[in-house]
Amino acid sequence: MSQVRVRFAPSPTGFFHIGSARTALFNWLYARHTGGVFVLRIEDTDAARNSEEFLRVIYDSLTWLGLNWDEGPRVGACGGGDFGPYRQSERAAIYREYLDKLKAAGRTYEKDGAVWFKLLGERHEVFDDHRKKTVVKVKNAPAVIDDRIRGRVERTEDEDFVIVRSDGTPVFHFVNVVDDIAMNITHVIRGEDHLSNTSKHVELFQAFGAPVPAYAHIPLILKQNGPGKMSKRDQGALIEEYQRRGFLPEALVNFLCLLGWNPGDDREKMPIAEIIRLFDLPGVNQSNARFDEKKLAHMNLAYLLEVPPDAFVRQARDYFSRLGDLPAARAALVAAPEFFREVVLLCQPKLKGLEELPAYSAYFFTEDYSVDAKVRDKLLAKGDPLARLRELAKTLETADFSSDTAIEEAIKVLAAVHGLGFGDYQSIARLAVSGTNVGPSITGMFRVLGRDRVLVRLARFPAK
Repeated sequence: MSQVRVRFAPSPTGFFHIGSARTALFNWLYARHTGGVFVLRIEDTDAARNSEEFLRVIYDSLTWLGLNWDEGPRVGACGGGDFGPYRQSERAAIYREYLDKLKAAGRTYEKDGAVWFKLLGERHEVFDDHRKKTVVKVKNAPAVIDDRIRGRVERTEDEDFVIVRSDGTPVFHFVNVVDDIAMNITHVIRGEDHLSNTSKHVELFQAFGAPVPAYAHIPLILKQNGPGKMSKRDQGALIEEYQRRGFLPEALVNFLCLLGWNPGDDREKMPIAEIIRLFDLPGVNQSNARFDEKKLAHMNLAYLLEVPPDAFVRQARDYFSRLGDLPAARAALVAAPEFFREVVLLCQPKLKGLEELPAYSAYFFTEDYSVDAKVRDKLLAKGDPLARLRELAKTLETADFSSDTAIEEAIKVLAAVHGLGFGDYQSIARLAVSGTNVGPSITGMFRVLGRDRVLVRLARFPAK
């Protein structure tokens, strides 16, 4: 078999959708699995809607996800190749050459200023009830598509169709096929919503006398709630959102792999090298995949837990730096480096994503933190929690703060003396020193904050 050549062909007309990312990923995985070539082709013939900003988003998003392209526009270490230009706006001469081939073969005609592709076959007129007009139909054999995911598909084109608009701009179907021929694309892996286009494309391939690539139509990604395909307007639909929120690209890639593909067992978290080894088109499902942001968050948590300490501290500092003038971020960035390190590493096991870190750690970096009123009222309504604070403060004055274990043992001894449990001191103490009822372990919190700050906060809480 000749070398596999696949392509991802986005349009720079909007922000980068998670469905587009999944299509790019499946093409990239298949290229890497087969030792093939992954081509990035920019479909930017829609001058009215194209944007250099959106084009930059495509490049940045693919790079962030680690989906390096072998051929395509030169960006950083990616791109180049012998089949360019790789932007359709720069390929007008190529389209004219291929259009001339169709004209010479008698497969085109002009009508209403546009160029139409002429199907072969007997013609007859029928009245179309839907369009309320008479149309010319062509008696045509169905195009048979041996789809690598969906199996045998038959679709019939029975009407001629426009390939160049009256304003001179070529239509998607025409340039898509021309580029696939000119770039020697062997496999077209794209969304199921393009299946309806395939018979037009097959007709064009055959008209050019070119081999038809192998098609593989991947399932749609459904929105989290309710029916329908996930759109750019749905929550969680844009790759830039996950970059901004501090998700790890490895986690997002792993999650996207499982939206419509499975490795043949119950595994979910897998290194990318293992995914590449296992990925193949027969493993892609026919049924649509439902997006689940909770599952993505869980995947991200699993990856965060494995980030080495030095790398996690760098990522945390970078994330705080991107938050600009947010008070919690400013306070964290001016803290002593060793203290910053201790705080973020203490928080690491509890975070679902870096986006939680500012709120999760704010009280470490400032004394100006708010107290959750609902939690406060609930705790103060039962027993005598303020008495527990006084008892705890007295114990902590002389307790060993050298380790979490030592602090925990001191609190347990205190609880036993008063016939109480560890939790009777933990809940009110956590609220007093952090203003909330969630966070890292109370003993770790005490150790990192230090004895003096903890005692000040315990004493101050009753007044607050």
